Amino acid sequence: MKRYGLKLWSINKNYINAAKSLYEKNIYDYIELYAVPNSFDEYAALWKKLNIPYIIHAPHFLHGLNFSNYKQEKENIRLAYDALKFADFLNAEKVIFHPGIKGDYKETARQINLINDERMLIENKPKNVAVKMENLESDDICVGYDYTQISYILENTNARLCLDIGHATCAANSMGIDYKLQLKNFIKLNPYMYHISDGDITSGIDKHYHIGSGSYDFNTIFSLIPKDAVISIETEKNSKDNLDDFIEDVNKLKSYS
Repeated sequence: MKRYGLKLWSINKNYINAAKSLYEKNIYDYIELYAVPNSFDEYAALWKKLNIPYIIHAPHFLHGLNFSNYKQEKENIRLAYDALKFADFLNAEKVIFHPGIKGDYKETARQINLINDERMLIENKPKNVAVKMENLESDDICVGYDYTQISYILENTNARLCLDIGHATCAANSMGIDYKLQLKNFIKLNPYMYHISDGDITSGIDKHYHIGSGSYDFNTIFSLIPKDAVISIETEKNSKDNLDDFIEDVNKLKSYS
């Protein structure tokens, strides 16, 4: 039986009561919590009180963690241990990291080995970032968008794979290959878990649409992933007060199981 996860950020205390209620109703099985840097002291105890299983998502490049850049090694390690502190406190089974951006995937592997925590998962990425900001263009290349880079990282570290279905589809579109072939190749790497949302099946940009609001073929996707897969739902949240849209998303996904 598949396990479904609710994706939240550590600073999302506005969702705590709704998250507790939905867990008690067996709507989902765990929380994937994005550990916003420097939020532990104010927020960690609030999540601990829920007594819910956790997977932690470490900060990504928008919060300064970029394993692929050797110049950022010291800050990367600091941010990684900040996320691992959440994992220790919440007894999280795994901690997800992005490989980086505008850098070298071999450097990513080297820095992962400096931390060498058995809970580490590496998430595959789209080829191009979806944002434009200072020192970052929307056509900059992400690390870990293809099989070669991800397989190298996994083979040279103790990390396992978190397979993001949307990222893999976007990367396949950017490379001009069949997204189903991309997914099959990644699945050969025995992912520990999956990320899922809806999107534009022809686009190279990750959208995080609600399930059914895009053009992803979930019949095909669910025919490829294991029957006992661990799946975090990464759809957008329409309300700051409730998680009703998440209920709809998880129920739609369960209909494909």
